[in-house]
Amino acid sequence: MKSFLKYTLATITGFIITIFVLTILMFGIFGAIISSTDKPASINKNSILRLKINQEIPDRSPNNPFDFDIISSSFRTKTGLNDILKSLNNAKDDPKIKGVFLDIGAITPGIATLEEIREALEDFKSSGKFVYAYANAFLPQTSYYLATIADSIFCNPVAYFDFRGLRSETMYFKGALDKIGVEMQIIRHGKFKSAVEPYFRKDMSKESREQIMVYLESVWNKIITDISVSRNISIDKLNKIADGLVRQPKDAMEAGMIDGLMYQDEINTLLRERSGIGQNKKLKLVSSSEYAKVPAKHSSSKKGLAKNKIAVIYASGIIGFESGGDNSIGGPRFVKAIRKARKDSNIKAIVLRVNSPGGSALISEHIWREVYLAQKDKPVIGSMGNLAASGGYYILAPADTLIAHPMTLTGSIGVFGTIPNAEKLLNDKLGITFDVAKTNENSDFGSITRPLRPQEKAHLQAGVEKTYQEFISHVSEGRNMPLSTVDSLGQGRVWSGVNAMENGLIDSFGGLTKAIEIAAEMAKLDRYRIVEYPKLEDPFEMIMKNLSLEIQTSKLKKDLRNYYPLYESLLELTSSYKIHARLPFSLEVY
Repeated sequence: MKSFLKYTLATITGFIITIFVLTILMFGIFGAIISSTDKPASINKNSILRLKINQEIPDRSPNNPFDFDIISSSFRTKTGLNDILKSLNNAKDDPKIKGVFLDIGAITPGIATLEEIREALEDFKSSGKFVYAYANAFLPQTSYYLATIADSIFCNPVAYFDFRGLRSETMYFKGALDKIGVEMQIIRHGKFKSAVEPYFRKDMSKESREQIMVYLESVWNKIITDISVSRNISIDKLNKIADGLVRQPKDAMEAGMIDGLMYQDEINTLLRERSGIGQNKKLKLVSSSEYAKVPAKHSSSKKGLAKNKIAVIYASGIIGFESGGDNSIGGPRFVKAIRKARKDSNIKAIVLRVNSPGGSALISEHIWREVYLAQKDKPVIGSMGNLAASGGYYILAPADTLIAHPMTLTGSIGVFGTIPNAEKLLNDKLGITFDVAKTNENSDFGSITRPLRPQEKAHLQAGVEKTYQEFISHVSEGRNMPLSTVDSLGQGRVWSGVNAMENGLIDSFGGLTKAIEIAAEMAKLDRYRIVEYPKLEDPFEMIMKNLSLEIQTSKLKKDLRNYYPLYESLLELTSSYKIHARLPFSLEVY
């Protein structure tokens, strides 16, 4: 009895403490929301715009820029690419801003996002203002690529310098599935559609290796070409440096890759000198999230509070059946957003910004239809971010103009479906057997307890073929390209932006800013304002949803670390037997 009372009191005490902690946390969250409202901000003279690049950068700033991390028990401030670009454009002509400080950490933004920021910084430098980059570690190596746009690059004397070329490593599950008695039954169209290869192979197919190498070589050539121009180092020498595994800052400085070794206090002293303030005064650093709220009095942009509008519709994440959120493309929410922009007579053009590996073929078709209808009413410009592949390319097919970065991953015109057969696992390994009573011959179609019958496989293959034909037909019509040409470019093969330009899958290079400029030109607009869709999630609902999700996944994320995205992909791929228009592999450039 004594033990029972002790454990009961302990449980009640724990419950009370939990409620107290959650209450304090909620007050902190509400305070963060209130402090992050869109009220105009002001800055002082001799300020420096600080771009802290140390985490994922979404295309669009979230409604609530504070993201609570369960593992570190801290708030992370997220600024979207849209606000970073806006800040750099405004700062270029703002006399209060003396320069830009690139504060680089362990970053995860995609390579095309970094390329777009790099281009914006190059434009900023045309004002004659300085850009300095500093890092405690150039890891991953794409962080160095971004830094090379700066006038000068500095790093900590004991920093880690990573520059060794690119690789793509794929994990294969065939051996493990054989051991446990699970067979993945694959139905696909496209010899390059290698998303499902890990389930039935133990290594890369010839086609998979070919497309990955073409993409990697295209991206690497772009990276070292840009670095060569910025740092005045030959491409041949850069490749030799990469092969030599340069790791020490001193070696990097001797090779001409960085300009100096400094501690944080020393870089702060340099920034004070360049901004024109005394050494005893506080350094005036303003973040991009703060500066985005400053009225653009000195901007050369023609935007203003005009009646005419250009809609920027952000499509980020997996394309799925659910309602979706700011980091996923839910069919109903996204279709509604496009329809609203189409029917608004004050919206004269639409920019569809896609950063997606694809997903459900059915939902991609629904979204394609809305984009197709919108293009009949007003100009539609497709803007590709880090990737716009498979379903992500599918929904862009009707656009008047498609633009991408040279390092954007696109294409992957192909489809597939999967159904696991766990009969051996259940019967032989676990001793579990199944029996079924059914009214019709195919009532148990799709069961994972037995292999597919020949007629069922044929039925699924016919569905895949039909979806593939619809896919290439949409691309053929949208790109004004023969069906046979689209088929030859399809087959599930991925392309870099450079390759996509060469084969006609895109029209020009550029980012979100250029897409908006093209939209204004096509709509013949001199004055306009930007409106963004879909409507951002309610901050409170988003925080509660994210908090719940973080609690569920924090332990998994901590244990799996860099492999967590792979785990998410596996869940999505094996969730059902629906047909996917999905990128053939998960590729991140480091």
